[in-house]
Amino acid sequence: MFDSPCERWLRGIAFNPAAPSDVLVRLLDRTAGEAGLLMCEGRDLPDAVVDAALHHPAGVVRRALARNQYVDPARLARLATDPSGLVRAWLASGPRGFPRRVRPLPDDILVTLLMAQDGGEDNKVTAKEIIAELDSSRQIPLSFFRSIAGHEHPELRRTATWRWESLTPAQRAALLDDPDPTVREAAQDRNWRQDPERVEAMLPSFGSRNEFVFDSCALSPALVEQGFADGTVLPMARNPHTPAYALARLTRHPGAAVRASVAARPDVGPDLVAELREDPHEGVRMYARLHPFPRTWAEYRAIDQIVGHGPDCTCPMGEPFIPSRTEPAVGPSPDWFAACAVSEEPGLRQVAASWPGLPAGLVETLAQDDDEEVRIRLACHHPLAPPHLLLDVFVTRPAHRPHLLALPAFPRTGWAHLVDHSDPEVRALAAADPALPDPPLEDPDASVRRAAATNPSLSPEVLETLLADPRTAESAASNPSLPVPRMHALLDHCLPVS
Repeated sequence: MFDSPCERWLRGIAFNPAAPSDVLVRLLDRTAGEAGLLMCEGRDLPDAVVDAALHHPAGVVRRALARNQYVDPARLARLATDPSGLVRAWLASGPRGFPRRVRPLPDDILVTLLMAQDGGEDNKVTAKEIIAELDSSRQIPLSFFRSIAGHEHPELRRTATWRWESLTPAQRAALLDDPDPTVREAAQDRNWRQDPERVEAMLPSFGSRNEFVFDSCALSPALVEQGFADGTVLPMARNPHTPAYALARLTRHPGAAVRASVAARPDVGPDLVAELREDPHEGVRMYARLHPFPRTWAEYRAIDQIVGHGPDCTCPMGEPFIPSRTEPAVGPSPDWFAACAVSEEPGLRQVAASWPGLPAGLVETLAQDDDEEVRIRLACHHPLAPPHLLLDVFVTRPAHRPHLLALPAFPRTGWAHLVDHSDPEVRALAAADPALPDPPLEDPDASVRRAAATNPSLSPEVLETLLADPRTAESAASNPSLPVPRMHALLDHCLPVS
């Protein structure tokens, strides 16, 4: 029964935004097949459905819910102590598909996963494997490591050392002098990057993978000279620990990328800044013009994550306040972002537009900015970006469409004027617009026809015809105007009576 009418109807109902809880709960039955699993993972769910999935006897249902990126993660706390290690592992690994922004898990869930003594009764994974999944999932905010640095349990204090550079100097000192010998050992293992002599001694063990040493570790004079000798200069130009005398040499390096990296640093003196502002390369001059805005390493990192990445950058979105390596407890302030928003430099306005805490008045101003990258950044990052801007970026920049479609504020109406657009993806959005008087059910592109079948303006008679057509049955079943009694009738037809 591959892709039968029932399978199409069930998948459609699973994603019908108007389906009530009693309809969706029926899809958790084993006989509903993949429809219920796709629903648990792929959409927001009413509380009653979340509760039913959390307590469902089938581990596969609970695993699917564990990957949900739309449900409030606090609602998933029960899964952190699930009897199945696979359920815990799926919760720890986070949403599938590497979304640009991953919501952090609440602290209590993180503590539960980190403190587990076993990998679950199914013996499919170990506790260490679950923790490894969590560590790479982007679901642990850096603030969590700072919050557990003084925790009463030594296991959590050891965990705090994982993000050593994100801790405050006082926290690092306390961990190095911790009463628990295992915590002290972990802290000493992490602290080697701050000791130039230990860095120099350990360098040979990294072989050809040593670039991160020159990028982030304290450098002895011998290592500085080695970096110049073997050409590992770009990492040194970015390293907060690079000494001032080396920066002066890097300022005159023939590579424009090296000089630009120096120009972007917050610790470059006024004499070097003045020299770099006269550099023959525009990119170097641009970074030099940004001074004095990168006054701290946190501000430097905020600029570095944005400027020069281009209008189609789809890099993962980190935390709103980017911690620095030397001032971990201090992020760029709201006043700093506000100053960036009114700067004459487009790059700084791009940085401001990327901060989701920017006030509404500045959002309104940046939404009309002459620089396209400012408008794109605002659309992708700020919850108050106006609907017309989200629509415009969707139309003009296909690279951002998956992210924009997942935003709660993305407009689902106001597209009717684009129903004849040359791009089928744009026509598909227009075809589902409830304000469209005549959805294009005969469009030459199948994706547009399917989108038109979801339009709630369709009459009941047309909707029944579409339900009977294999090409549009799934989309018609997801149409929010489908009456609830009809949803139940379709489920009655497709699901065996238990």
